[in-house]
Amino acid sequence: MTAPARVPDLVLPYRTAELPGVGGTLRATPEDFAVDEVPAYPPSGDGDHVFVHIEKRGLTTPEAARRLASWAGVEARDVGWAGMKDRHARTRQWLSLPPPAAPEPLLDRADDGLTVLAAVRHRHKLRTGHLRGNRFELVIRDVGDAAAAALAARAILDALAAGAPNWYGEQRFGARGDNAGAGLAILDAGGKGGGPPRRKRLMISALQSYLFNHWLVDRVNDRLDRTVLEGDVLTKPATGGMFVSSDAAADQPRLDAGEVAITGPMFGGAMRAPPPTSAAGVRELAVLAAAGLAPDAFARLGKLAPGTRRAALVRLDDTQVEVVAADAIRVTLSLPAGSYATAILRELQKHSDGFGAVPYPTADAASDTDTDSSEDPEAPAE
Repeated sequence: MTAPARVPDLVLPYRTAELPGVGGTLRATPEDFAVDEVPAYPPSGDGDHVFVHIEKRGLTTPEAARRLASWAGVEARDVGWAGMKDRHARTRQWLSLPPPAAPEPLLDRADDGLTVLAAVRHRHKLRTGHLRGNRFELVIRDVGDAAAAALAARAILDALAAGAPNWYGEQRFGARGDNAGAGLAILDAGGKGGGPPRRKRLMISALQSYLFNHWLVDRVNDRLDRTVLEGDVLTKPATGGMFVSSDAAADQPRLDAGEVAITGPMFGGAMRAPPPTSAAGVRELAVLAAAGLAPDAFARLGKLAPGTRRAALVRLDDTQVEVVAADAIRVTLSLPAGSYATAILRELQKHSDGFGAVPYPTADAASDTDTDSSEDPEAPAE
């Protein structure tokens, strides 16, 4: 197995550094971290496949899928889902079961942390990324005066309304934080070693995520995360279309209005890149150089790392803050698929470790993420 290389630690800046955080503790109970998947479409009611809406606690998504497959008498490898959900939470999501599964035997099934809420026929399998996003209800305890904390949290959320940094959360990098280093070692070895294909893809994906975070650190530190640069690859959220900015001044009002969004690099051989001599291109190449990588470093990995682009900022939708106890508040918000609630919570709490009062409770490098509903550990990027 390829030994992990060492990548420098990143210090993620706060976008709301001028506003005090609320501190506090997360995940006192699974109910304190509740995630509801927002599907891309409802099941049709007819077809050979069965869409199953579940609620789970203390289970990873693959564990829940294996149990559902056993109940339905089908192969677990054929179960589909739109995204992974955290085991350390109360989560609701949809999974799909292949023929000859039937809805009736699954209705009202419940056992040890898994409950079937609905089972409906559909025409095809549910695939990774087939969701609109996630709705979160997050209780932060031990905040002192909850009324004051609620006001502080509201001020931070308002400041982030125009866009919060779309960081990859700490759970992306494994329990020991060395997934990106392992990915770098695999890249240095030309894609050789690194264990089974699934693990290899996961480690390379962590390296891509680390480099994206590095790029975003530089943009936030330079206060350029909400500023269009010449050569920036912009996306149209409404359609998903991308284009390279040739007139930053003309594209800035479109960014401010939410019509377009800046994207950052998830480096790979097929990734759309800015012109190398443009302001945006120079910054992206500098990220690779800082990691000791050539501009074409990922090309040798082929399908292991095709690359893509990721939005630099995530716009918050329908945020709410309420007092739920003398020293506890509940924050409710919706995020698009692929964005991490921890990226918002770190701004709200501002703990010295950057993410929360205690380390993220994960048992191994391949455990589910808490928010990352469009990404699959077997995929090289999002």
